Amino acid sequence: MKKYSVTKNMGLHLKKGKRAILETTQMLNRHGYCTLGEAFNRLDFSSAIQDVRRFNYVVKLLQLIAKSQLTSLSGVAQKNYFNILDKIVQKVLHDQQNPRLIKGLLHDLGSTLCVLIRGVGKSVLVGNINVWVCRLETVLAWQQQLQNLQMPQQVGHSLTLSDLPLHTLNSILYRLSDGWDIVTLGQVTPALRMLSEDRRLWKALCQYHFAEKQFCRHLILSENGHIEWKLTYFALQKCYPPREQYGDTLHFCRHCSILFWKDCRLALLFKDSGHPCTATDPDSCFLPVSPQHFIDLFKF
Repeated sequence: MKKYSVTKNMGLHLKKGKRAILETTQMLNRHGYCTLGEAFNRLDFSSAIQDVRRFNYVVKLLQLIAKSQLTSLSGVAQKNYFNILDKIVQKVLHDQQNPRLIKGLLHDLGSTLCVLIRGVGKSVLVGNINVWVCRLETVLAWQQQLQNLQMPQQVGHSLTLSDLPLHTLNSILYRLSDGWDIVTLGQVTPALRMLSEDRRLWKALCQYHFAEKQFCRHLILSENGHIEWKLTYFALQKCYPPREQYGDTLHFCRHCSILFWKDCRLALLFKDSGHPCTATDPDSCFLPVSPQHFIDLFKF
């Protein structure tokens, strides 16, 4: 994995105020890494999508770029962006995993491309308009491929979810952090449907993703006065962003001014972060970088 130098002694927590934003921008310019496209080109995201612990992080980053930063990318960065996206789609079609995640990304990207193409002349587009039309057609083709994706039926007499005891199935549900995953899994068997409707499960999910002040404002009560935690969860999801959860994330080393992937498995087993920092206490120098924080580094 390539490492990417950003700037010396720079905190990654979102800074507020025009003066702080100006200082951050000046530091980035001074080190020659002032655009999102430069960072996107130099970090090897093509390799990262092959790692299941990093896949969701890269997809989220691409989705944020699709929503608001697509036109800020250079021509080379845009080409790299769509090449990585093509690899992601092909991986999903081959592995038949995470289709809903990619459908969301393609929906946002398609909407952005439609707006840009219809408003040609109102915004500056890098490249010929026909290139952007071709990209939209490619996105529509990807969406159709994912729509036609069929999960193969299991052949043989191997162990299935129906064979697992209820406490094991319940444990699986409690390990899911996405409400839609719980709803989908609840459609597999009658036992899972019963377990997926458990009020305690949805209460735990609300408490995991949202602060108490948030869900107290949006509580939905039944006719009997009981809290409908499942309905409350989906109501909260419309008002607040859910808590992000990734296996591995990009980290910033304040000592070395390096962006790198921190491998949680190596850190846990061998106390090896994946970055040979020369500081006396390396862990104190590492700051996690969420996809939104990564965008914000180059937004101004």
